[in-house]
Amino acid sequence: MKDIMGLMKKAQEMQSKMQEMQAELETLEVEGQSGGGMVKMRLTAKGAMRGIAIDPSLFKEEDAEILEDLIIAAHEDARKKAEALMEEKMKSVTAGLPIPPGMKLPFG
Repeated sequence: MKDIMGLMKKAQEMQSKMQEMQAELETLEVEGQSGGGMVKMRLTAKGAMRGIAIDPSLFKEEDAEILEDLIIAAHEDARKKAEALMEEKMKSVTAGLPIPPGMKLPFG
């Protein structure tokens, strides 16, 4: 019975830490880029886009499709970095809990 009480206490602590982490993830930002830095995008760690910077040399009408593809690639780069950051943060929150490998916890 002692183990269950300890596990319940750890679970409550983890829930509190997860709520704190959710708030922190709203403020943490990552930057993705494509085209050798010609297109840059900033996202929160939760994936909300916060900004985009496009090199002026790309503003030719005939390059519109290329520009669109570069924006998509920059967003994907930033999103992957945000996912890696979230995983890293989650490891620190769940340290010491007997959670099976690969188990996904809710992120709100």
